[in-house]
Amino acid sequence: MIRKIIHIDLDAFFCAVEELQQPALAGKPFAVGGKPEERGVVASCSYAARQYGVRSAMPMSRAIKICPDLLIVSSRHNLYGKISDQVMGYLREITPLVEQISIDEAFLDVSDLVEPVEEIANRIQKTIRKELNLPCSLGVASNKLVAKIATDTGKMRARSQGPPNAITVVAPGEEAVFLAPLPVEALWGVGPKTADRLETLGVLTIGDLAQQTEFELGRIFGKVGPELIQRARGIDESPIVTTHEVKSISQETTFARDIRDETFLRSTLVELSESVGRRLRQSHLQGTTVKLKLRWPDFTTITRQVTLAEPTDLDVDIQRAVVTLFEKVWHRGRAVRLLGVGVSGFGSISRQLSLWELPTRKEKRLQEAVESLQEKFGRQTIHRGRQEKH
Repeated sequence: MIRKIIHIDLDAFFCAVEELQQPALAGKPFAVGGKPEERGVVASCSYAARQYGVRSAMPMSRAIKICPDLLIVSSRHNLYGKISDQVMGYLREITPLVEQISIDEAFLDVSDLVEPVEEIANRIQKTIRKELNLPCSLGVASNKLVAKIATDTGKMRARSQGPPNAITVVAPGEEAVFLAPLPVEALWGVGPKTADRLETLGVLTIGDLAQQTEFELGRIFGKVGPELIQRARGIDESPIVTTHEVKSISQETTFARDIRDETFLRSTLVELSESVGRRLRQSHLQGTTVKLKLRWPDFTTITRQVTLAEPTDLDVDIQRAVVTLFEKVWHRGRAVRLLGVGVSGFGSISRQLSLWELPTRKEKRLQEAVESLQEKFGRQTIHRGRQEKH
């Protein structure tokens, strides 16, 4: 059976949500993200801003240089998450086979629906516009690879001062023909380095890549070579994945200025540990590996990690481990640009406590008490005492 796959991308999602909250922003060049003086970056930008060359992931300081009238709006991720959940909830009413790949993107497998897939795509776009007042673009194909590229291609071809609202349909059997004229960079697995190597072979388009022999590309790229040729020919059998296993939970912060103060750095590690611990408990996860991420002013980034004897979701355990890692790599007076804390190596949280784990149980009760008060009176109301280095 030929599959019917739809890829949906909410157009400039963060900006679209902000325009709903602040209608005066409509049609104006604005960007959602951090402040330029705090080394902020553009998380999303309006289509009016894109006319000036502003792009996502661009430093906000550069964005305001190329667009002096750019308005900066602070991110509201809780709000974006709630509206994203509404969109995904609607998609799951159409089919349970929904794979959410980001806050504003998803795949749907509608192979079991008798309605023509083009009509389903049009209905999705119209409903999201009518019910949530959000623009979106969709790609329709027989597999995920081509559906995603169809969405991207449709958005590029519909360049204008407003959302593209594109729907691009690739009929079964036309996958290779559709892909052929596109640059190789449009293909999954082809980054800048791979594209440069392919260019030395005279391969510039996906069609050029499809004509290569598996032996030749296998010789150059190893097992990835034949896979690239398969993709270039529009072949992709990857299924819709409705659940994803969480591999790690982390939190990091980039300082507005480089920090040398030891007390401030330690306090930041404690706050990051608390944030990670809270998210672990919300997700009903415990981890055994605690990771420190640290970036120096020259952008050199190092990571260190330690494996605990038992899995944990307690702030104090994460804090102790990450501070110990920090002490091993940081020297008094050295400036720091970024700090991050992460936990991985997840296991079950249900196990029998032994006599030797009674202190851990006490920590758990204390943690629950602190969290209860924070939820009731605010997170700034109460904190654990900070452990100072002696």
